[in-house]
Amino acid sequence: MDLAYVCEWEKKPKSNHCPSIPLVCAWSCRNLIAFTTDLRNEEEKDLTHMVHIIDTEHPWDVYSVNSGHTEVITCLEWDQSGSRLLSADADGHIKCWSMTDHLANSWENTVGSVVEGDPVVALSWLHNGVKLALHVEKSGASNFGEKFSRVKFSPSLTLFGGKPMEGWIAVTISGLVTVSLLKPNGQFYKVCVSVVNEKCKIDTEILPSLFMRCTTDPARKDKYPAITHLKFLARDMSEQVLLCASNQNNSIVECWSLRKEGLPVNNIFQQISPVVGDKQPMILKWRILSATNDLDRVSAVALPKLPISLTNTDLKVANDTKFFPGLGLALAFHDGSVHIVHRLSLQMMAVFYGSSSQRPVDEPTLKRPRTAGPLVHFKAMQLSWTSLALAGVDSHGKLSMLRISPSMGHVLDMNMSLRHLLFLLEYCMVTGYDWWDILLHVQPSMVQNLVEKLHEEYMRQNAALQQVLSTRIVAMKASLCKLSSSTIARVCDYHAKLFLIAISCTLKSLLRPHFLNTPDKSPGDRLTEICSKITDVDIDKVMINLKTEEFVLEMTTLQSLQQLIQWVGDFVLYLLASLPNQGSPVRPGHSFLRDGASLGMFRELMVVIRIWGLLKPSCLPVYTATSDTQDSMSLLFRLLTKLWLCCREENHITEPDDALIDECCLLPSQLLIPNIDWLPINDGIISKLQNKQLVRLQFGKAPGLVGHTVSSQFDAFVRAPGQPKIDHLRRLHLGAYPTEECKSCTRCGCVTMLKSPNKVTAVKQWEQRWIKNCLCGGLWRKMPLSYS
Repeated sequence: MDLAYVCEWEKKPKSNHCPSIPLVCAWSCRNLIAFTTDLRNEEEKDLTHMVHIIDTEHPWDVYSVNSGHTEVITCLEWDQSGSRLLSADADGHIKCWSMTDHLANSWENTVGSVVEGDPVVALSWLHNGVKLALHVEKSGASNFGEKFSRVKFSPSLTLFGGKPMEGWIAVTISGLVTVSLLKPNGQFYKVCVSVVNEKCKIDTEILPSLFMRCTTDPARKDKYPAITHLKFLARDMSEQVLLCASNQNNSIVECWSLRKEGLPVNNIFQQISPVVGDKQPMILKWRILSATNDLDRVSAVALPKLPISLTNTDLKVANDTKFFPGLGLALAFHDGSVHIVHRLSLQMMAVFYGSSSQRPVDEPTLKRPRTAGPLVHFKAMQLSWTSLALAGVDSHGKLSMLRISPSMGHVLDMNMSLRHLLFLLEYCMVTGYDWWDILLHVQPSMVQNLVEKLHEEYMRQNAALQQVLSTRIVAMKASLCKLSSSTIARVCDYHAKLFLIAISCTLKSLLRPHFLNTPDKSPGDRLTEICSKITDVDIDKVMINLKTEEFVLEMTTLQSLQQLIQWVGDFVLYLLASLPNQGSPVRPGHSFLRDGASLGMFRELMVVIRIWGLLKPSCLPVYTATSDTQDSMSLLFRLLTKLWLCCREENHITEPDDALIDECCLLPSQLLIPNIDWLPINDGIISKLQNKQLVRLQFGKAPGLVGHTVSSQFDAFVRAPGQPKIDHLRRLHLGAYPTEECKSCTRCGCVTMLKSPNKVTAVKQWEQRWIKNCLCGGLWRKMPLSYS
């Protein structure tokens, strides 16, 4: 393990953030981290209980809110989608926080519940029934269905038709269990665990209790007077628990499992009524799985979130999977160190020593000298959803981000490390979880290999699954290519492809069949089929094979789409003009010249645009031509078709002939080649962590570091500060210093206006594609008006 970055609070003369007691934090599947502090006002001598939410890619851009809790916050819990947060306090109040306008740096308290005066000690969202298990031993399989299997897991509560109900369950210090359910309109009501005949009731089952082994050992019976940590080993499994008992200086950790065992029947009763098959009486018993020796005092525990199938990865596992990161849990100690231990055997897997805990590993605990004064240690920790990163908040209120090696510090060959990373990338691709913590471990030399392997694994899946994951894998490739200067130009291509796919789906969805009793295929499907069959280079000959009545739209709708249509036309012209320079892979757009699927999409859109231009000429893309008689659309379609024919079959790509290249060389003399507004280089932290040097940050202040050096060939495609800005998704120019409120993607840096300037239905339909998330899947964050 090693430190990636540390973020701390600015010291102020009158008010400062100090760690709350207890201090709690939570990490969502979208890589948002929430944690608590107490804001101390020196003048009024009071404490304000604060909740802070950060995106791990922009940790300095913290959203801090007065929680409104009158007592100390005891629990924080993210929901399964990572978009809502629960906070509970020592007075029994529970609050549900949601994003304002789907912004990761703007939150509001929407609903809540209360059990007056009864401190909440445990809190969890009701399970939605979706659980995808990883089979580590099958990480080399080709089928995603073998690597990741859907676990038969019922939702906590269901509505009519089996739809899972949303809500949360809380346990108070007095043992009271309450459940609050969210209604579809956002209201909530408090019920018990099940609803039967419109009546609320709670069903309980008495389970066996257990005594920690250390309390039954005469030599240590009174040594550990209190249990300081009690956690289930998995979020959605109650069969295994982790217990930690502590005294003033030391701790001991034990892992227990609740199992069904057959109850032995006396021979006398066997003769009277023989037990056959499954009729043998069963009882539940706690069995200890493992226990540690005396340890330094444990200050925090973090459990893995990966639902790993432990069928073949129990205490005896294969050498290539026993150091898989999801198999470990983290223990933080008062001396500042952090240990990763196996979740079942509790054997050491990795260790991190803080600045105050540098010492040999094999030195006995009891012989270590006690340093004077309090040591800095983590008071709360959380593992990321892939267990490749660990966030901890220490006793000074600083947030530290630690990398956890995929090999857990053991020597594995490069292929095995890449296999671990690839396996987790695939898991994130299937589940939709954010993969930022995986990128922490990707070095520039790994990028090309990972992208190729990821594409190979994707192409092995069936066509239906490929279609579902088509945009997610493109976004994943873009984030990987951003980590290497040799592949950074491809980032623009991948984001342009996401934009192209979104435009194609939106424009095709606007087409309506002329008659209600439609055939099997939609107008969009027929468009694709006809364009792929008819390879004529004349756009009008392709167009006459379509039912043009299906393309009729209102004039206002066509005009509102002009900016998107203009982008299609400009990009086609740019690609064709760059064909003679195809030998330069650092030039954005290079990968499109061999991408038959994308060129086919452009060809379809050109046909649609041609038809719409007959209805409303002002919606056509505008070109600056040297001749007034130039039919620019026909020219570009002819050249585009010739290029498409060279690569329409992925396995039989041919080089464009000299005649096509010569015609493309003449384009700059016939048409003005537009400047393409590529996405800006992201200002996130991930690219600044490539050299494995610790980065020190401060909450509320963007770092003054410059991102990793990009190739000089790419500089020409990046907008410099002070140049006019553009809304990347609406394709509207915003000016050098925009006056409209904007939001940017936390991952790709895409910028768009917060509020829509257009009320046309077709535009709203386009904007709905990225209202919650960017096209790349990243979250939105609000930008200051003076962004540059």
